[in-house]
Amino acid sequence: MVSRVRVWLNRTYAENVFFMDQLRRNPSDRAVEIHATHGDPDSPVLAAADTAELEPENLSPAGYVEYALDQCARRGIDVFVPRLHQSAIVAHRAEFEAAGTAVLAPPPEAVAVFQDKVIAYEAVQAIGVPVPPWWRVRSGDELVAAVEELEAGGYKACFKPASGAGGVGFRVITRTPFSLMHLGGFPSPYVQLDLVVEALRRAEEPVDWLVMPRLEQPEVSVDCLTGPDSRVRLAVGRTKNGRRRGFTLNEQWLDPARRIAEGFGLHYLSNIQFRMFGEQPVLMDVNTRPAGGLHQLSLCGVNAPWAAVQLALGEDPGEMVPPFLGQDYTVVSGPRPLRPVSLPQQRPEAAEPLPAVPVDSVEAPVQATTVEALRL
Repeated sequence: MVSRVRVWLNRTYAENVFFMDQLRRNPSDRAVEIHATHGDPDSPVLAAADTAELEPENLSPAGYVEYALDQCARRGIDVFVPRLHQSAIVAHRAEFEAAGTAVLAPPPEAVAVFQDKVIAYEAVQAIGVPVPPWWRVRSGDELVAAVEELEAGGYKACFKPASGAGGVGFRVITRTPFSLMHLGGFPSPYVQLDLVVEALRRAEEPVDWLVMPRLEQPEVSVDCLTGPDSRVRLAVGRTKNGRRRGFTLNEQWLDPARRIAEGFGLHYLSNIQFRMFGEQPVLMDVNTRPAGGLHQLSLCGVNAPWAAVQLALGEDPGEMVPPFLGQDYTVVSGPRPLRPVSLPQQRPEAAEPLPAVPVDSVEAPVQATTVEALRL
């Protein structure tokens, strides 16, 4: 009899409830139990898991590794999918393996390259992958110089943190004076250059930003599944152009993504994002973790989360080609259940687990135009 697989997702995005759904509906018909931890007691990920705990607050990366090793030992974790403190965790991969836990994440060298966008851009340029022009800025004067050079070339300037993920801190520069016009409607990513420069001059510490031209749509996000041998098993592009989403196997997107995934050893699941600079696709960002929208590949008949778990367990699924490309779709929000009681934040010394919620009580996702396809 084949034993069940125990998978742990630490502090992850709410959208990964669909990642968990796909693990349970795996084509191998293998029993999967999911453990989840989070700092927010009202995270839907906790409700979707078979067992769940609140994470201790204010742990250092080293302290979090100790906490993670204890979780793996106490919970009998077979596969750990880390998001929080990924770099610290992969540096201790051997200790997790000694505890019987496979870490579903790239090696530390690969994670380190893509933590800093400047280092990442320089590294991928060296293997022939195009990147947009960029400036690293730490002061108001450097920001103005970069913006003026971009504007002289006819481009609109934007900036984002040199390290970070998920579009946090992304802003587009405008020279339109601040007025009541900016207080109507919904907040926008546009910020006035003079206000940014003034904020930088008042700041007590320098910033670390990347300034570049605002890139054009479509945005193509390539999900890659790569084995520990650094060979890509699956690469599918998810396109985004306004509200419309779709899929692509066009090599202008997939070829550079494969070169990055294989060249830097982005083992297991990674997400490599491109946009247009003029007529040329250029790299926008690289995530060394599963994308929040990975589950959307189920619209193409692919269960990428389960294939990644198979690789982590030493069960190679082989090269995977989507049997079809799903129709264009859009993303809509839908309800998910929460734990019955919202508990206060857990202190480090309190480690009582939250009660398990039966899997049957979890609502089916309402995520795309073809909801039933997401049940693959």
